Amino acid sequence: MTGPDGERLSLCVCSTLRMVSRAVTQLYDDMLRPSGLRVTQFSILGAIARLGEANLRQLEHTLAIDQTTLTRSLKLLERNGAIDRVPHPDGRIKAMTLTSKGTRALEAARPLWARAQGKVLRELGTTAWADAQRRLAHLLRVAVKKRRRTRGQSRAQPRRARRGSL
Repeated sequence: MTGPDGERLSLCVCSTLRMVSRAVTQLYDDMLRPSGLRVTQFSILGAIARLGEANLRQLEHTLAIDQTTLTRSLKLLERNGAIDRVPHPDGRIKAMTLTSKGTRALEAARPLWARAQGKVLRELGTTAWADAQRRLAHLLRVAVKKRRRTRGQSRAQPRRARRGSL
């Protein structure tokens, strides 16, 4: 790829996706700043709002987010009064719901999110985004399927056998 931005991109899919993700996340975070939410928090609150009540596993799956990051974000949202834990028949499951404060925060952030979304789509183009989204959905399926297949195998291998790349 040529040009100033293309020269910054890596041939490594992972490195390029992470670079783009960080830049886009920062853009959304900047636009959402007046609401007091970061885009990760906005996404979590939105997912809980859509589900009505959500547990860790549902949120991990819905948002494709790792448990450590999710738990950290949930603790902050709970401490700020945006979410509450709710009783679940299985006491081991941590279920969450939005509080009225969380609902208000989400509603205040939606127009700011829409501005960020509009900015990105105007620059990228809706057709290009639809194509990118389709390709990224395929990449997500490939990565999740591969991760599920190798997750059990990697735990069984000795530590030395897992080393080697980068």
